[in-house]
Amino acid sequence: MIKVKNPGLQTTVQDVGRIGHYEVGMPPSGAMDQFSYKVGNLLVGNDDGAASLEITYMGPVLEFEQDAVIALTGGEIPPKINGESVPMWETLSLKAGDTLSFDFVKGGARVYLAVQGGIDVPPVMESRSTYTLCGIGGLDGRALQEGDELKVGNDVIQQVKIGTRIPDGIIPKFSKEHEIRVIMGLCSYRLTEESKERFFSLDWTVTPEANRVGYRFKGERLNFVEREQPFGAGSNPSNVVDLGYPIGSIQVPDGVEPIALLNDAVTGGGYATIATIISTDLNKMAQAKTNEKVRFISVNIDEALEARKAEKDKIEQIREQIQSQQEV
Repeated sequence: MIKVKNPGLQTTVQDVGRIGHYEVGMPPSGAMDQFSYKVGNLLVGNDDGAASLEITYMGPVLEFEQDAVIALTGGEIPPKINGESVPMWETLSLKAGDTLSFDFVKGGARVYLAVQGGIDVPPVMESRSTYTLCGIGGLDGRALQEGDELKVGNDVIQQVKIGTRIPDGIIPKFSKEHEIRVIMGLCSYRLTEESKERFFSLDWTVTPEANRVGYRFKGERLNFVEREQPFGAGSNPSNVVDLGYPIGSIQVPDGVEPIALLNDAVTGGGYATIATIISTDLNKMAQAKTNEKVRFISVNIDEALEARKAEKDKIEQIREQIQSQQEV
């Protein structure tokens, strides 16, 4: 059992996501930085889909009431065990009675705490991920609170040696400036050519409205091509009658402040989507903080698929490296 002494700013149970229910309006939720989440599970020998804790900006204080094997991956929110600094991206051990805490965030925005055996909460629609807007999944459908107790499961595939570590060259580097690759969206033709160019040439600033639902960006107004709006689309040129929203799709209500829709966003609506963040760069987006800069980079579908394959290959490379460290 893990006791929550202090919940941090926003700590939730997340797994790979609630996949397969998008058509009924249920977003996937799940870990926003899937790369860090997956590596964490590898470091503790878990099943690939075991539930972890997603920690945002400010870490919790957790008291372990049993011996445990853990790994911390993702952004730089420096962890401590019993007040002593410990490394991230490495297999660590705790004894019953030990306390895990965190310093202030130094880089990135989210850390993933993987515990050997996974966080044991009841699955909802085949996932343990927390979707707070509907109050489902995770621990009672909400972020952690002081006094909560988390049960540790038994989703263990293999034992991993304490001290097993990811090579520094593979660990992501976090800065305050982010290049995010996108594919132009179905409705990008609605923007003027000048505004399309400005969308890619501007450094957009992440506003305080940046969470699991979506990130809003401040820059300058984008202009839409004038047209006679179809029946049901409303009067604003940024409106459409109705549209499905892929995870990572970017809409620009009234041409002001683009919004990237993320893991907990609605699945459709009446705004034109001008671009979609490629799946691998959703991990980068998850690690951007308020007031940091984002530059959008246009890529085509082949480049996006190549990036996805490269990330899958990297995960497999890490899996092999962890395995090789067990054989030494």
